Order: sequence, then structure tokens, then C-alpha cells
Amino acid sequence: MSKPDTALQQFVVLPTRGLLARATTSGAALGMFLRAFNRVRSLAAAKSFVANAGLRMKANFKVLDSIREDGAKLVEMTADTAKDLHAAQPGLRIVPVVYYRPALARHEIKEQVKAAAAAVKSVVTVTSGGDGKPVRGATVVAFTDFQNRAGAQGVTNNQGIVKLALGGAPKVERLYVYPKKDFWGAFRQNISTKRAIEVALTPVALDFTDELRHYYGDAPDAAGAGVTVGVVDTGVGPHADLVVAGGLNCVTGETPSDFGDNGEGHGTHVGGIIAARGTRPRGIRGVAPGVALRSYRVFGKAAKAASNFAIAKAIDQAVMDHCDIINLSLGGGPSDAATQSAVHDARQQGCLVVAAAGNDDRGPVSFPAADALCIAVSALGRKGTFPKGSVDEGDVMGPFGTDPDEFIAAFSNIGPEVDVTGPGVGILSTVPDGYAPLSGTSMACPAIVGFAARLLGLLPAVLTMPRDQDRSNAIGKALLQAARDRGFPAELQGSGLPLP
Repeated sequence: MSKPDTALQQFVVLPTRGLLARATTSGAALGMFLRAFNRVRSLAAAKSFVANAGLRMKANFKVLDSIREDGAKLVEMTADTAKDLHAAQPGLRIVPVVYYRPALARHEIKEQVKAAAAAVKSVVTVTSGGDGKPVRGATVVAFTDFQNRAGAQGVTNNQGIVKLALGGAPKVERLYVYPKKDFWGAFRQNISTKRAIEVALTPVALDFTDELRHYYGDAPDAAGAGVTVGVVDTGVGPHADLVVAGGLNCVTGETPSDFGDNGEGHGTHVGGIIAARGTRPRGIRGVAPGVALRSYRVFGKAAKAASNFAIAKAIDQAVMDHCDIINLSLGGGPSDAATQSAVHDARQQGCLVVAAAGNDDRGPVSFPAADALCIAVSALGRKGTFPKGSVDEGDVMGPFGTDPDEFIAAFSNIGPEVDVTGPGVGILSTVPDGYAPLSGTSMACPAIVGFAARLLGLLPAVLTMPRDQDRSNAIGKALLQAARDRGFPAELQGSGLPLP
């Protein structure tokens, strides 16, 4: 006889279909059950609930958070209790909490090299190529065996120095330097470890024509006016170039009104690609500065991952706030019913969901982009739109397009689910207290969202349609028909690059 499972876990409890229990999809009785279940916020309340409902199960569960009264719940309970709950209400779907990460392209060490007994640490000094001053807080990643992602990494100190234990390796096959802001990252190959390694970073100049501005230029103030875009991410702003119309912190236990950046900068960069309103060379401009930008934070303070429950809650709130397009620059977790239900509900209520394909070095398209009702975006790169010696040089990979300067980034996921490709290599945008170039399908996704918003603003007949499946289909159709073939196989580019 197996022992009972006493470990508390978090589960997402869902109605039969979608995020909300409706009589037509889940039955009236299940809706009533979920509304009563919503009040179980303590073990004492659980005991009362079990007794009143006549349930044959232990009262060792509580609801931590809820997507509306009759909607999905975040519940803490044991696996055995989850089985008992499902037995009591077979119409419920009970799925584990899973996590997703930002779709940012950044190399990391997977295997730390073994240090030789007498090995001396290699010294890497990072400075500004402008004034020669040290650059602190830059992440330095040194691969002695790039294929196996073996090596060492660290962060520069106040003197711009980091010491790495490379196990006596004679050379670094690939060296990547990722500054926090104000500089382009650096990429070097085949560097001898017999002497100190010095890297000078190129300062960011906001009048530089990066890939995003190469294709979409500096949009007029009104581009995207009348359209509302929701960014489900690490939070957006504050930043001088951004106007955030509102939002919600969807992280359970955090302050709902704290929907600004969580300290990681990813969401602020994404928001800037869509809707920054600065003017170069003192600021920066997004693809659709006229949109109403809303922030839905799903990553906790300094957190690296977001739960499926938080993402589902954010998508649901964005739909209630009448967002027309939702940006998901995240992925990498398993396909799960909570996120899928949220995406499908959004599409049924007239909102287009656009997601990053992921950055697993030409791996399969990650979820949620792989869902059939998401617009999945791969990352396009273009030679000449990033400085020589920048990290972006390491992302160049064939095949090349009809234009020989174009390529699908080496990091980008690909596959039959890809719908379009977007500028995603060396994209300049806003970060807390400054500006930075970043790469990833995380950047390609908001570029396409910005373009879609700009396009939708010019289609009043579509914008004013009833908020139903026909409306989201019409927005998607307009976007896909704007795509232009760049000469790549469909699994790399989908329908191509959307252009005016």
C-alpha cells in the first residue's frame, strides 16, 4: 500500500473549458462550486467547505489566488488531495504550476570547467571604448568548449575586472560580454589565456540605425492611435520615453498596483520596442508610439521565471481591459492547459496573442508560441545593423535570404508553427535608467506587435468590430497578409517579414 503524499504543492484548478465556468461549457453546478470554492482561503475555511459540500476528502487545501470568482484558482494542496478534488468534481481540470522564462537570447555556461590544481584565474578587463573607463556589472561568459557550453562566467567589479577559473585551458573559444545598459555587448573568438584579456565596449548612440529602425523607421506620434496593447512580462517602466496607461501585477502575494519593471529590465525593453515616444538622438521611438500601452507583470521581484497561473491571470485581465493585441515575449515551459485556455479565451474575445518562438539554437518552437492560436515569431537579423565586434556577430548563421545581408538568428527557434519573422538581433530600446541593445525572439515579438498595432490603427473597420473570434481572426489576417517573403524556408520565416 502506497504512503499518502503529504507534500504541499501548487496546482491550477480550471473549469471544464476556458478560464471561466460558464453554463454552456462547464455546467451551472460547476460554476456554483467554483464560486463557493473561491472563499476557501484558510485551512479553517476548508474544513467548513468540505463539511457543507459533503465532500469525502481531507481539508488540507486553500485557495491562494483566483481569476475571477467563478474562474481558475491557484490552490495549495497535496497530490492526493488533488485526486480527491477531481473525484468530487470530475468536470475540473487540475494541472501543476509550471514556469516560463523571458525569450532573451543570452549565452550561459552549462558546465563549469574543472580547475587544475595550479591553475591561475584568467583576468578579463571590460572598459568603455569611448572614454576608457571601467564598465562594472557586465556579465562575462567565457567558453573553453563552446559546443558543450563549458567554461566559466562572472560579473565585472567596480574596476571592470572579473577573474575566471578556466581550468588551465590555453584559449577561450568564444567570449561574450553582456553589459547592463549604455553599451553594445562584445563577442570575441579564439583568445589566448596566457595574457590578460581586455575588451572595449562600443557605447550606445541613439542615432544609430539598428535593425528595427532599418525596417520600420521612426514612426509618427499617432502611429497605432486607438489601439491598446498589453505586455505580459517583467513589468514596464518607469522610463522617460514610455507612457504606461495602466496594468496589473499578477504575481500572487505582491501589490497589484506594482506593475512597473521588476528590476530585470526585460519588460521595459519590450515595451519600448512597441511604444517608446522619445525622439532620437536623445531618446528612442518604438514601432507604434501612439498605442495605449498596458503592463501586466507576471515575474516577481528579481524573479527569473513566471508561473502559468500568473500568465493566465494577466491575459484574462488584458482582455477585460480591452487590449487588442497581447505580447508574450516568454516561453520554454511545457504546454499547459492554463496558459492555453487563456490564449484561446483571448482569441474568442477579439484579442490577438503574439508570442516569441524561443531561443534554443534552432530548436523547435516553444510553448505558448507553438499553440495554434498564437502568432509565433522567429528572429530575423541583418548584417550592418550592429557594430563590428558586438555580441550580435555571433548570431549570424546561414542560410541567407534573397537579400544576402539577412539571416534568421542562430539562436532563434524554428518549425512549422512559425507564422512570421521579425527584427530580433541587436535591437535598441528602453531599459530602467537608460537604453540597451538586446537580442532574442523576445525582441522580434514586440516588433511584430508594434507593426500589427500600427496596421490596426489604419483599419477602423476591423478595430470597431465586435470583440469576438471574427475580430481576432481579422487582425491576424491583416498582419499575415502584410508579411513579405524574404527567401527563407517557411519553417524559418513563416509567411515572412511584415512590412508597410
